Amino acid sequence: MRRPVRGDSWRKGLAGERRVGTELNRLGRYGWHVLHSVPLPREVDIDHLLIGPGGVFSVNTKHHPGRTVRVGDTAATVGQGPPRPYPPKSRAEARRVRVALERHCDFPVPVQPVLVFVGVTALTVDPDVGDLRVYQDRQISALGSLTGTLSPAHVAHLFATARDRRAWLDA
Repeated sequence: MRRPVRGDSWRKGLAGERRVGTELNRLGRYGWHVLHSVPLPREVDIDHLLIGPGGVFSVNTKHHPGRTVRVGDTAATVGQGPPRPYPPKSRAEARRVRVALERHCDFPVPVQPVLVFVGVTALTVDPDVGDLRVYQDRQISALGSLTGTLSPAHVAHLFATARDRRAWLDA
């Protein structure tokens, strides 16, 4: 058996982000716009930012091929491993996005956190996850049918704002 090499985790994560990115790109035909790998200060990024008629979504991708995952309000468990703080981190990213975008908009910008698991064999989501949306990669298209939250003008303004690097300097 091969020993893990430094960078394996990064490559695995990138593969998961690419898979989710491909699914999100398909939502363009429904009026959605996607930004991938939005850079933030302190060497972090937002995996994907989805903006469209159904709102703004900060998408956090986790790639755990062949594993089972259980997601609760404060932690996710992968296989029999220790709890991981994926839910609160996803919520924190969504708050950062909201604050950054609202600095440049004259209207409130609710941002919903989304946690997407790639390649898992089973995903169980506890009913108490609140505002967190949790999907497997093949379920992400469910966001495409959401409507009624943002006007086309707000979508255009938010997308233009999100594409401007200056919006993220203090995020």
